Amino acid sequence: MDIFERIEKNAGGPIGMYQKFSHGYFSFPKLEGEIGPRMKFRGKEVLNWSLNNYLGLANHPEVREADAKGAAEFGMAAPMGARMMSGQTKYHEELERQLAEFVGKEDAFLLNYGYQGMLSIIDCLLSRNDAVVYDAEAHACIIDGLRLHTGKRFVYAHNDMESFHKQLDHASKVVAETKGGILVITEGVFGMKGDLGKLDEIVKFKKDYNFRLLVDDAHGFGTMGPGGKGTAAHFGVTDQVDVLFNTFAKSMAGIGAFVSSHKYIIDYLRYNMRSQTYAKSLPMPMVMGAFKRLELIKKHPEYQEKLWTITNALQKGFRDRGFDIGGTLSPVTPVYMKGDIPEATNLVVDLRENHNLFCSMVVYPVIPKGELILRIIPTAAHTLEDVEYTLNCFDSIRGKLLAGEYKKPMPNMADK
Repeated sequence: MDIFERIEKNAGGPIGMYQKFSHGYFSFPKLEGEIGPRMKFRGKEVLNWSLNNYLGLANHPEVREADAKGAAEFGMAAPMGARMMSGQTKYHEELERQLAEFVGKEDAFLLNYGYQGMLSIIDCLLSRNDAVVYDAEAHACIIDGLRLHTGKRFVYAHNDMESFHKQLDHASKVVAETKGGILVITEGVFGMKGDLGKLDEIVKFKKDYNFRLLVDDAHGFGTMGPGGKGTAAHFGVTDQVDVLFNTFAKSMAGIGAFVSSHKYIIDYLRYNMRSQTYAKSLPMPMVMGAFKRLELIKKHPEYQEKLWTITNALQKGFRDRGFDIGGTLSPVTPVYMKGDIPEATNLVVDLRENHNLFCSMVVYPVIPKGELILRIIPTAAHTLEDVEYTLNCFDSIRGKLLAGEYKKPMPNMADK
């Protein structure tokens, strides 16, 4: 079969199969205007709960000024080339030093993108003789990194320490024969459910098993722990997390990421991470902007405090009104409901068109059929009035869902 013929018959794959109904509305929606709680969607203002702008830094005046100055001074091209060849600067090195100090590690290495970075970290750390033990609900970047691994992989049930113990035991038997090592991978904050990886319990197994721990803390940096230092700091186990990954795409409201660890590990990554060795260095405006973002996180703990004021009010409000938000212990707030895909789409259309409220919808194949999640991301830029309005909106849509009012054909909202 011709490759293109197969793609044409596949109708967009498991996620893109509904694109003729959803493009530009449910998928690839265009939010316009200044980044914040209120933006424009299809020409009208909506209350927006869909951005990971946790600390509200995206449009902070000092951040905007730093970004503009960085672009004016250096342009978007500098530095030219990969870090190893011609893209190294004193600014990149200093930012790495400050980031490592902030999260409590010896050294750090800047990465161009989070997804690409995590994938490459895994590929770089492992040999074919090594085994990996990882959480079943690990992010796609972790799964794709593991696809590059030619050794054994063992997945444990999400946050289930009995299952983890069993898989760790299996991995230990394998590496006893291959003479390899074990890498455990989990997340600090799981971005879909909002629950925390059980870092405090995982590290206890180190006394009986020989393994290293890699933690993806994309959603924990800036939101969790004292001063926003992350989920490892929240649990007090930073020194026992061997490799820590953080992204700028969430609390830092920017582009890029970094990995931190012992200096000898970071030195190894610097010289062996293919995604960085063969990629252009992180542009100077992003680097200069990251300095300002990090400075604001350090100087203004009230941003994190405001985030948690909004988070606590929102989550308490949902629970008090009988909504199921699972076991979230982070700002990520999933609201679980029952309904098929047409019901989910009609519900979201109602939210956006009649309540002017925008949030992300998650349905099959990301989660099981018959279930839907409306994921709410609170930020420090939201208000308690936003929270109250949203809770009232959710009361309304839940009543309609239970009454069967959304049981009608899936609306075609594509590019209208």
